[in-house]
Amino acid sequence: MATELLMTQEGYDALKAELNELKSVTRGEISEKIRVARGFGDLSENSEYDEAKNEQAVVEARIKKLEEQLKNVKIISKDQMNTDTVSVGCRVKILDMEFDEELEYTIASSVESHADLDAISDESPVGKGLIGHKVGDVVEIQAPAGALKLKILEIGL
Repeated sequence: MATELLMTQEGYDALKAELNELKSVTRGEISEKIRVARGFGDLSENSEYDEAKNEQAVVEARIKKLEEQLKNVKIISKDQMNTDTVSVGCRVKILDMEFDEELEYTIASSVESHADLDAISDESPVGKGLIGHKVGDVVEIQAPAGALKLKILEIGL
């Protein structure tokens, strides 16, 4: 059985939009590139054709991965979340005790696309370390950059 992926509605909608874009627009663009490249002649020495076919393989792999992920999504709505403990979809304010610096992050599912730098994955060392903890907890996390000591100051939605 595939692993259930916890996501917010916004993250789910973003993945659906990406899948739709790949299927409805990108596939057609690549097909056109392949058609044009075939017109250049000998396919055995046609770099445009090879490049278009490689691009097609990457896009088809992404489509397959998105479809598989979307089959296993469990959407977490705001009313299902609470601010008692850190979980996917929560906004958490923490204190880095070594540098006496306050930071604020949104805990996001590993498959949600977040361009913002203030979102961290639930599978990252920090995200995984914070999940399940409460306000006031001091969490020690082993990260690639070394050990972190973080105090949870606030949990919000």
